[in-house]
Order: sequence, then C-alpha cells, then structure tokens
Amino acid sequence: MRLIFDLTVQLRHLCLFGSILSALLALPAFAGQVVVTRSDEPFDAFAVRDQVLKDYEWQESLRRQEQIQILQALPLGCIAQMRPYRYFTCGQDNYRPYRYQQQDVYIKVDPPAQH
Repeated sequence: MRLIFDLTVQLRHLCLFGSILSALLALPAFAGQVVVTRSDEPFDAFAVRDQVLKDYEWQESLRRQEQIQILQALPLGCIAQMRPYRYFTCGQDNYRPYRYQQQDVYIKVDPPAQH
C-alpha cells in the first residue's frame, strides 16, 4: 500500500512539473523587430534604427494625449503633409493615417515638431 502511495505522489509531482513546463513552452516568444535581408542587398541598419525610434515616438505621443480622437474619414479640405511623417492638416487639427483591420482610420495628433 505504501509503495502505491509513493508512486501516486511521484506521479502527481511529475504531472505538475509537466504541466508547468508545457505552459512555459506554450507562451509566445517576443524578440522585438527582426529584419531579414539577402547578403547581396545593401542594408542600412541606421535607417532601420531611426524608423524604429520614429515608430516608438509615434506610439508615445498617442499615449500622452488626453483624449484620442479617431475618424473613419477626413473632413473636406484637408491638406496632405509629408514631413516629418505623413499626416493631414485639417484647419487647426492634424490627423495621422493608421491602418486598422484592413481599413484606414485617422488619429488626431499634436502638430509635429519641424526640425
């Protein structure tokens, strides 16, 4: 009887360990941005770094805004701007395009700093 009890305890521990291990293996791995290029193609790592920083600044500016305004269509009379990134000026307001569920939406942003 004692031998069966010991085997049962060991089996429970093994099952617990196995379930913890399988849960850890099932978690997705996050490695950040990975860029793959062919070795014979020119690659500018600094340009990629700068783009990642711009994307991060964009996310941070969205986070800082008190109230995020999102439009599905821009009002009439908006003017497209291309620098320092693509956005639209609509009177006093500025909107940046954002792709969401295969559809363009426009998020109100602060006026970009001109360098």
